[in-house]
Amino acid sequence: MALEKITEVSGRGVTVAGDEIDTDRIIPARFMKCVTFDTMGDYLFYDVRKNEDGSDKKHPLNEERYQGASILLTGANFGCGSSREHAPQAIYRYGFRGIIAESYAEIFFGNCTTLGIPCFIAAKEDIAKIAAAVEADPSIEITLDVENEKIGFGSESVTAVIRETAKKALVAGKWDMIGELKEAETEVSSVAAKLPYMAK
Repeated sequence: MALEKITEVSGRGVTVAGDEIDTDRIIPARFMKCVTFDTMGDYLFYDVRKNEDGSDKKHPLNEERYQGASILLTGANFGCGSSREHAPQAIYRYGFRGIIAESYAEIFFGNCTTLGIPCFIAAKEDIAKIAAAVEADPSIEITLDVENEKIGFGSESVTAVIRETAKKALVAGKWDMIGELKEAETEVSSVAAKLPYMAK
């Protein structure tokens, strides 16, 4: 089955402000014992969202007005720290389908792309402008135009950047290497059968 071609992502936004938000903050290490990633979204930003007894702290993701948001706005060097794949998985499983930041850690960026999450790079002042619009009206729709590298929100838009390799992969539906491999399973088996060291 062919992968989805991701040319545009739309949804409501929420801001988790700050620079150097690392993967341990995104998903604390103690929650990385799961066999699958299915429940990872439950633990997104857990230590800054929850008290020890599990009750809510003051945090944007706990606010009713931002429930259901699917576009995450944040600062510089997002996803730094360890290279754990659990961080983008937690973001995806929570329900986010796009991220807008000033910059990203390299491995985190790559892991997001292989999940089909467009990671847009925007100027600090433009992110602040979008965040202000979301603060004023949490129902405002944000559109990440992957093909044209633009972010639309309400009647406004700003130019942003998505790395060329990621842009090509998303638009062509070639963003998941494992998915591509599974799609070509018949061809892979055919080639493998011709290799002497793969003979049974």
